[in-house]
Amino acid sequence: MSAPDYGRAFALWRDAAGDHWDAYVDHAFVRQLATGSLPRDSFLHYLRQDYVFLLHFARSWALVFAKSDRMSEMALASSIAHGLLNGEMPLHVAICGREGITEGMLQDTPESPANMAYTRFVQATGYAGDMLDLLAALAPCVFGYGQIGLAHADSGGPYGEWTATYGGADYQRVCHDVGALIDAALEARLGPHWPALPRARTLARHFTQATQLEVGFWQMGLDRT
Repeated sequence: MSAPDYGRAFALWRDAAGDHWDAYVDHAFVRQLATGSLPRDSFLHYLRQDYVFLLHFARSWALVFAKSDRMSEMALASSIAHGLLNGEMPLHVAICGREGITEGMLQDTPESPANMAYTRFVQATGYAGDMLDLLAALAPCVFGYGQIGLAHADSGGPYGEWTATYGGADYQRVCHDVGALIDAALEARLGPHWPALPRARTLARHFTQATQLEVGFWQMGLDRT
C-alpha cells in the first residue's frame, strides 16, 4: 500500500516507524474491512470503542489549541475537534443506530484496555510535553486513517460507508491540513533542519509508539476484547 504525501514530517516519521506502520495500515482488521469479510460483531465492537476514543481524541485536539500560541494552529485544532464531535462521531451513531445500538448505549460503552492504553498515552504525552510532542502522538491516527481510506475508498461492500468517508475529499483535506500544520510548527519552533536535531528522535518515538497502539486497537476490534 503506497503512502500518500501528507508532508515532510509524516514521511520521516512513517519511515522511522518501519514495520509498525505497515502492521497498522495493512492489519487483518483493515483487510477484512475492505473485502467485506470482517465479522459484523467485530466492526460494531470497534465502532463502540472508537466512539469513546474520539471523545478523548477531541479533548487532545483541544489541548493542542491550549498549548499553541499561533492563531492558525488554534483555528485548525478547533476545527478538527469540532469535526470529530459533529462529523465522525455522528457517523458512528448512525451506523450503530441501524444495528439497534443507541447513542446512549455508545456513551455507556466501557473502555477496553487497548482503548485506555492508547488514549491515555496521547494525553500523557501532551500534558508532559509541548505541542510538538502532542502532535507527534496524534499524527498516526489522522494519517493512518487517511492512507487506509484512500487505498480502499472504492471497496464498497458492507463497510463501504466507512472506507468512503476516510477516503473522501473532506477527510483527505484534513490530512493535508494537519500535515502542513505539523511541518510549519516544527520549522517555527525548531528550524528548517529539525530532522538533524536530537529532539527529532523523541518525536519519532512518540509517533512509533502511537502507531503500535493503533495496531493494538485494530486487534482489539478483531478479537472483540
